[in-house]
Amino acid sequence: MSYDPNNIFAKILRGEIPCKKVYEDTHALAFHDIRPQAPTHVLVIPKGPYVSFDDFSAKASAAEIAGFVAAVGKVARDLGVATSGYRLIANHGANSHQEVPHFHVHILGGRALGPMLVK
Repeated sequence: MSYDPNNIFAKILRGEIPCKKVYEDTHALAFHDIRPQAPTHVLVIPKGPYVSFDDFSAKASAAEIAGFVAAVGKVARDLGVATSGYRLIANHGANSHQEVPHFHVHILGGRALGPMLVK
């Protein structure tokens, strides 16, 4: 899958579509999900054009990777879910139901989340 510069997250990064921003730095942007699946549901996206974690881990610089990982941790702490627990989800490809072809991590928390997968 190639990167589509017109995907919704690319448009958010360019300021063409508004978001409810939680955090932003050189490497990452975090904002509330428009269809939350838990009391806390925030997306963290890298600012570079990466389709998936596989793409990001293979092509991003060490600074981008470190900055993104640090941003995810900071956002979880700032949201107050680091103590009670939270889940990180990054979907990749059709079988995982990835909806936006821009790498992103969901931070979900604020309640007991139950089992990872339902059979």
